[in-house]
Amino acid sequence: MKANNKYKAFWNVIRRECHRLVSRPLYLFCMIVAPLFCYIFFTTLMESGLPTDMPVGVVDQDQTSTTRQLTRTLDAFQQSKVIAHYPTFNEAREAVQRGDIYGFYYIPEGTTAEAQAQRRPTVSFYTNNTLLIAGSLLFKDMKTMSELASGAVVQATLLAKGATEEQAMNYLQPIVIDTHPLNNPWLNYSVYLNNTFAPGVLMLLIFMVTVFSIGVEIKERTAREWLRLGNNSIWISLGGKLLPHTLIFFLMGILYNVYLYGFLHFPCNSGILPMLFATLCLVLASQGMGILMIGTLPTLRLGLSFASLWGVLSFSMCGLSFPLMGMHPTLQALANLFPLRHYFLIYVDQALNGYPMIYSWTNYVALLLFMLLPFLVAHRLKGALIYYKYVP
Repeated sequence: MKANNKYKAFWNVIRRECHRLVSRPLYLFCMIVAPLFCYIFFTTLMESGLPTDMPVGVVDQDQTSTTRQLTRTLDAFQQSKVIAHYPTFNEAREAVQRGDIYGFYYIPEGTTAEAQAQRRPTVSFYTNNTLLIAGSLLFKDMKTMSELASGAVVQATLLAKGATEEQAMNYLQPIVIDTHPLNNPWLNYSVYLNNTFAPGVLMLLIFMVTVFSIGVEIKERTAREWLRLGNNSIWISLGGKLLPHTLIFFLMGILYNVYLYGFLHFPCNSGILPMLFATLCLVLASQGMGILMIGTLPTLRLGLSFASLWGVLSFSMCGLSFPLMGMHPTLQALANLFPLRHYFLIYVDQALNGYPMIYSWTNYVALLLFMLLPFLVAHRLKGALIYYKYVP
């Protein structure tokens, strides 16, 4: 009889929560519309994989056929597009400061003559590293072009002195580098970023929705009714409330996995099933973290602040934008407190490298520990649901 009562109470809480979900457009937006928008927005934003044809300028004070060839070579690079020629250094610098161009190439007067006389002329290139990706890519293009130009001058000199083309190339490049990028040979930024942006946004929304759905019960003074419907059991009440959320968020997780690996054909060397399992673990871990947040700070205002702060920090602490090994040792330890960090490592091991799931067992255990966090605050949360009175 008791088991039947618990089952009935659990089902009643589920029905009540489903009614609340469909009666508030906010839930529809946060659980379905916002994830879909983010999936489409980020993938279309980086559709080309890398930024291309970024505007650069040239200050060519030498005005020779050699320097004009340098300019054409720079313009031929995929990431660079020469859109303007400036007569002086100051005008080019002001264009960078205005945001008209991301960088410029400076060729002083007499460069060609000094190169032909083997006097080691100096050319300069300036990039705006305030925009990290644009600045680093243009720096690479300009540096590569400078090395090619230097090599061309030395090659011409060696050929003029009677060296064969093979001898000249052996002198210029004694060691040939054969580069083979693994797992993402296209060096597609979208592959690196969107495989973490999509679950990261979903995790942030889970934090917010979990905290809101519980905190609003306290704010609207319906928490006691919710508990009574759950047979005064905090676990039945939480399970019945969050199960519909789990199903919806997991469906959204399945959607981004199918979209990324099935439709966009991103690398998934282990198959999609391990990634679906990792997504389910992330959803449950995020809900466990959300319960901890509202249980620790059982007010809607503070709980949402905690959720938003922790969710946004996850993008930096997971090691996506900056490698964790380059951070301070204290931050390296704190990174383990973010579920997205463990999902990111699972993604690298499973999808990119194609390792067996057992290779990532520590990360799966970490996500399991996040799922168990509600046990730490269940008693405190139940007390808040019964006794706490919201003061506007």
